[in-house]
Amino acid sequence: MRDSANAGSRSKGTAGHQPNEAVAGSKPAGGLYLVATPIGNLDDITLRALKVLKAADLIACEDTRVTGKLLSLLGIGGAALSPYHEHNAERARPALVARLREGAVVALVSDAGTPLVSDPGYRLVRACLEEGLPVTSLPGPSAALTALQLSGLPCDRFLFAGFLPTKDGARRQALAEVAAVPASLLFYESPRRLGDSLAAMAEVLGPRQAAVARELTKLYEEVRRGGLAELAAHYAAEGPPKGEVVVVVGPPPAAAPTGEAELDAALVQALAGASLRDAAAAVAAATGLPKRQVYARAVALVGERGQ
Repeated sequence: MRDSANAGSRSKGTAGHQPNEAVAGSKPAGGLYLVATPIGNLDDITLRALKVLKAADLIACEDTRVTGKLLSLLGIGGAALSPYHEHNAERARPALVARLREGAVVALVSDAGTPLVSDPGYRLVRACLEEGLPVTSLPGPSAALTALQLSGLPCDRFLFAGFLPTKDGARRQALAEVAAVPASLLFYESPRRLGDSLAAMAEVLGPRQAAVARELTKLYEEVRRGGLAELAAHYAAEGPPKGEVVVVVGPPPAAAPTGEAELDAALVQALAGASLRDAAAAVAAATGLPKRQVYARAVALVGERGQ
């Protein structure tokens, strides 16, 4: 970011300071501001976001109706809005870059949450960086990170995989591509496809722990935790839930345990979300150990724990 900031200091309209420099009583410096907006609770808007949205010469947004309603609720009137989404990005981007060349303050927002996460904003950022135009981020709400925090699953490593394909074959292929990633997996999903996606995850990823988070930061926020097969069965029976959905899936069992302690740890994790037979099969597949050996140890563990 230092190189782009230095280049930006030579751009027209920066008024001698950079986007991240706080100058009392002044309008923000010209440049592109990536502004995170609330994913539900309006109180999550930051003071810095309010300042930039009020001062922006132009606000680029996914849906002008959604952003217009948000600005009204925040008490911001008269803002110039310009649609920028996956269907018009190629046409709209040159005009936005032209305004930035003139030194305008341009804010980029998504309908909710952090821009560039599962939207075409990165192409606009890349275009700005290629021309030496200032770009900065105003961090704030993110549905993916909020779900990860509330999942109870490992957060030290994670992969955000966006939306899965809608067709079953392509969805399973996409899951197979990330199955071996040693990290928690984050997916956005449509409520009506949730049951089918969870079933596919249970088959492709194996017996892992997972969490389904919806309506995050809103009045009816819910995080349902359990094994993938258990969650798939729940939503198959209950039907699609309401609200925006994030699915978090725990990492795969540790690969190739070299001793009984490691094998036991892998089996305990697998048994938490699957039947004894399925858990043993999954651990045997992940470790390369004989199925009979793994199954026998799983039976012994269940007996020791009184399950």
